[in-house]
Amino acid sequence: MSDFIAIDLGGTKLLGALVDEQGRVEHKIKRPVQGERGGEIADAIHELIQALLEKSDQAGGIGISVPVIAYRNGVVWAPNLAGWDDFPLKDHLQTLGIPAIPLEIESYRSCHLMGEVWKGAASGSEHAIFIAVGTGIGAGILADGHVLRGQNDISGAIGWMALNPEYAAGYKERGCFETHASGYGLAFQARQLGRPEWNTEDIFPALEKGDPAAQKLMNEAIRYWGMACANLVSIFNPGKIIFGGGVFGPAVRYIPIIYEEASRWAQPVSIRQVQFLPSQLGDEAGILGAAWFAYKKWKDGLEKR
Repeated sequence: MSDFIAIDLGGTKLLGALVDEQGRVEHKIKRPVQGERGGEIADAIHELIQALLEKSDQAGGIGISVPVIAYRNGVVWAPNLAGWDDFPLKDHLQTLGIPAIPLEIESYRSCHLMGEVWKGAASGSEHAIFIAVGTGIGAGILADGHVLRGQNDISGAIGWMALNPEYAAGYKERGCFETHASGYGLAFQARQLGRPEWNTEDIFPALEKGDPAAQKLMNEAIRYWGMACANLVSIFNPGKIIFGGGVFGPAVRYIPIIYEEASRWAQPVSIRQVQFLPSQLGDEAGILGAAWFAYKKWKDGLEKR
């Protein structure tokens, strides 16, 4: 039985593991990358691949989940990582030397989506959306059994959804939805309400204490999450919308209220047919999704022989 090397690159850390054909995760390795740049991060990915190869009896492929955009030629656009504006990750790894096995590099949103479809809350679905709400906001979209990538692999950049008729200058860099309802957006809006000392993680304890500013922030975020989900439901008619990322986390308790808000705006038949659910996989979603893409490439290769 083959296993697959899976790497999940985040803004501050690398997570790697071996994943077998049944989706079982073994030999997890975590490594910080905070403060490292361009080629240094790529070298760390290569080192992690080599370490996992030593633990593998028969590696069928390598899957890598990256922020924010993975182009089909293996170039990665990840402006939150120093030196990763259009970084040639695939070429870099091949120059360093990796086995001649399938290598798939995919966006974190597609990987989190397919991790949940393979082994999580969207198991077996052909119509599902994964909404990742962390520092930013992105969505992995599965429609008719196909992961949507778009003309230039940018599909799912829902942080730029236009949900406010009054344009603000900050929307150009972050997008409207992200400015109001991401982890960054919650902290930004807190500053507008006179709470400059609050980070995202400060808002939820303040909610527990009944702080009116925190409640106002959360009410606005729920409104934006609900409107965004209503648009996605009306456009894609998914069976499931899965919420993950660092904010969902503590915000999972609001998923039923988000559904109520979405129900006000969405196509009425479609909204009754969709489930809003929390991620079941947590930090393994990216690992399992990366492994799934490698597994699919390997399996497709076997079927063509």
